[in-house]
Parts: sequence; structure tokens; C-alpha cells
Amino acid sequence: MKKIWIAIVKLGGWKFILPEKGSRPEIERCIFSTAPHTSVADYLVGTAYLWSLGVNGKIFIKKEFFRWPLGGLLRRLGCIAIDRGNRHNDMIGTAVREFAKGGPLAIAITPEGTRKPTKRWKRGFWEIAHQAGVPIVPSFLDFKNRKVYLGETIWTTDDAEADILKVRRLYKKEMAKIPENFIEVE
Repeated sequence: MKKIWIAIVKLGGWKFILPEKGSRPEIERCIFSTAPHTSVADYLVGTAYLWSLGVNGKIFIKKEFFRWPLGGLLRRLGCIAIDRGNRHNDMIGTAVREFAKGGPLAIAITPEGTRKPTKRWKRGFWEIAHQAGVPIVPSFLDFKNRKVYLGETIWTTDDAEADILKVRRLYKKEMAKIPENFIEVE
């Protein structure tokens, strides 16, 4: 099923820029910060790219998408339901515990936390990377040029705000499927 979906996305004109095999070992255990996130299409394209990387990839998706008929399929595809309305959902702790088990694990997170314009990114992606001791690897969904690719690896420091700002500055409005739903930082 994964190969079929990858083929469909590529037939749609998308180009996946993949690192040379073995050249990016950090992508086996990392947080992928995926942006801009302005449309459900981001998941459709981003998931195909994640599978193309050949990593043990998981994607956090709001629980509302897990209703029938999609729920079972999303779970089989490696998606994890997140209750965004519950501040006590322990998303960070759950992810950190998964990394603590060892082995390959890459979690894709959209730090904006919404498809609507937002001035402030959620910091959960940073918290997970920092607490688990894994890097953040920016992944870019460039709808303008129909390309998906990875940026340079970013290791967290003790300054969350500076690290998040560093990641945010990498993403540009013109890359978004719906540019007016993405707010750039200067």
C-alpha cells in the first residue's frame, strides 16, 4: 500500500529529494519538523515522503481523523492519534518513552499545530527532541516547486525559544499550499 501511495504522489508531479543511503544516519532517530502546514494535502504528500525515506516513521495526527473509516488505516500506516483539546494527553512523555526504548524511530510533527495562520508555534516538537536527546530534522513541503526535501540537522540547546526561532526561519510562505495560512518570522 505504501509503494502505491508513493507512486500516486509522484505521478501528481512531486519530486522527492532523498539523501544518499547512509549519508544521514540521524534521520533514523529524530523529530521531523514539517512545515508549512496549511492543508490536509501536507499529510498526503509528507507521508509519502516519509515512507520514501525508509525510516520507522510515525506521524502525530489529531484524533478527529481516526473515526471510521480512516481510523484503522491510519493506525496501520504508523499514525498516532493526538487529543489536542486535552492538555494532559502526555504526548511529549509518550514520545520520549518511545525513543527511550531504543531502535529507529522518526516522528513527523507540524509545529504550527494547526492549518490556520498562527504567530506562535507549539513547542512540543522541541520538548520531545530535547528530552529524548534526538535531533530536529526540518522537512520542507514546497508546493510552489512540488518538491519535498530535508534541511540540515538541528540539535537542541537549553534555549528553546532560540532553537524554535532558528527552525521557523527556514520555512517560507511561498512554499505553502495556502500561503495566506502561513506566517513567516523575520
